[in-house]
Formats: sequence, C-alpha cells, structure tokens
Amino acid sequence: MTAATDKKASIALIGECMIEIQQHANGTMVQGFAGDTLNTAVYLARLIREHGHRVQYVTALGDSDRFSQAMLQQWQAEGIGCDYVRRLPGKLPGLYNIDVDANGERSFTYWRGESAARQLLEGDAFDPQLESLLSFDYLYLSGISLAILPDASRHKLLAWLVRARAHGARVCFDNNYRPRLWRDAAQARHWYEQVLRITDIALLTYEDECMLWGDSNVEQVFARCRDLAIGEVVLKRGHEPCLVETSAGRQSIAAIAVEPHLVVDTTAAGDSFSAGYLAARLQGGCTPADCATLGHRIASTVIQYRGGLIPRDAMPEIGTGD
Repeated sequence: MTAATDKKASIALIGECMIEIQQHANGTMVQGFAGDTLNTAVYLARLIREHGHRVQYVTALGDSDRFSQAMLQQWQAEGIGCDYVRRLPGKLPGLYNIDVDANGERSFTYWRGESAARQLLEGDAFDPQLESLLSFDYLYLSGISLAILPDASRHKLLAWLVRARAHGARVCFDNNYRPRLWRDAAQARHWYEQVLRITDIALLTYEDECMLWGDSNVEQVFARCRDLAIGEVVLKRGHEPCLVETSAGRQSIAAIAVEPHLVVDTTAAGDSFSAGYLAARLQGGCTPADCATLGHRIASTVIQYRGGLIPRDAMPEIGTGD
C-alpha cells in the first residue's frame, strides 16, 4: 500500500448487535456478542485504532439489563465509540444460536422480534444524534440493518442517508441478505434498490445476490450496479477471487488460500473482509486492489476461529506500509 494520509477519517456503522450462543463439540454452550455490522465495526476499530480514525456504532440497547451493559463495555474496550447508542427502557438485545457443520459452514437460529435495535429510529428522540452524524466521512449499513426496521423507520433512514451524502458522506452497503427477515424477496428487492441508488461503495456477497435477484453470473450483478450508478462495487466470492469494479475498470484480486482442515467457522468472513477493505480505504492512498488484499487477509484469519469475533491477539500484524 502507498503511504497513508494524515487526515483522520470518521465512520459510523448502523445495525444490531445480538447475544451469540455457540455450542461446542463437547456440548458446552459459550455466550458472546456479535452481529454483522458490529463484527465489521470491531475488526475495523482493531485495524485503524492506532491511526486516530473514529469508529462509532449506531444502535439501540436496553437501559438496565446486564447484556446491554456488557455489550457497551466490550465495544468501548475495542475502541468503538458509543456516543450514538440509544438506550430504550425495558428493552433487550436480540439473541441467536450458531450451528457449525463439519466443513465450517454455519446456520443460525434467531430470537430478535423484540430487539431494541428494531426501534432505533422510532419517534423523534434520536433525531439530534442523526443530525450530528451528518458530519461523518463514511456511513455503513447492511441488508440486515435495513431488514430489522419497520417501514416507517426505513423511510426515515433513507431520507437521512440522502442528506448525509449531500453533506459529503460516502454510503457503504453490505448486502447480507437473510430471506427469513423479509416478507418475501420482492419486498427485499424493493428496499435494497432504494439503498443501492444512494450507495457509493457496495460490498456484495455473490451468493446473496443470486438468492435475492436470481442472478446466474457476475455480469448480471455488475450490470445492475451500473444501472444504479454505484461508483465502487466489490463482489465477494468466498475462496474465489473477489471482483472490484470502478470507473477505471474491473479487477480480480485473489483470495488467500486456507487449507480446508484449518477452516473452523466461516461466521463473519464477509464482515471482516468489509472491515479490511474499509480500513485501507480510510487510511487513504490505497487502490481498490490494496483494499481487497487487506480484506482477504483479515477474512482468511477469521475463518480459522470459532464465532463472529476472534481473539484480539489472533489478528494478523498489519502495518500502514503493507
């Protein structure tokens, strides 16, 4: 990578953190905290905290339960700002369970119907915080961030993102399509299209694109993104090379090979890739290929550990000159 710039960037990630339950082979249950945008926020904070960039997490939690308080303490310990965490009386975080098969592939069971994060934008109490977020350089959300909100809150979020872009913010969207969170695919496509029309950096998982839009090849993905005028499209394809398309053309960036017997859990592989990609982007002076290379490096490490968040000391050593 080329030398980083001196400008300190700011990014706010909008979404939901949940209580995570993992069942190990010996039958023991381990509880942690994770969620797609939170996973990205943690890995991003770990990668850029030494360089003075700001990472804020935007969500809603309960105001008195021990899980919400423990989440806040964990995020702060990771260097994530919590100035935009709304506290709602009597509410609780959602919960999910991870089952992992012999190949490291995972499946999830969720309990999130009453999650505090669903009410993040309800009413006008949070509007002053939204107003102050207009000064941020990057705003990041996912398909799950969108899916958990009621329609009125989705409209409010979209209107605010439009305003933020007018103030100079760059909107980053990770598709993370989960069919069970939507009434049907048509509803999801409607809302995804609204967000993608105001997206500057699209971080798309190819498998999810195929599920949502019925695509059978990558050209369909890129054609749709060009029609939506997205300036930077990153297509994540697991262990295959990712593809990055900008106005300068398309590039293929090879993934980092991991021996099959070392793949323990693919949870957060895409989330951590996005964190690596954006960490390089925030540093400045990096090409899309540089960004994707860092994304692959983080993801290839994460899949060798269980759970959404790996131990801090397991993070690969990455300097500003890598």
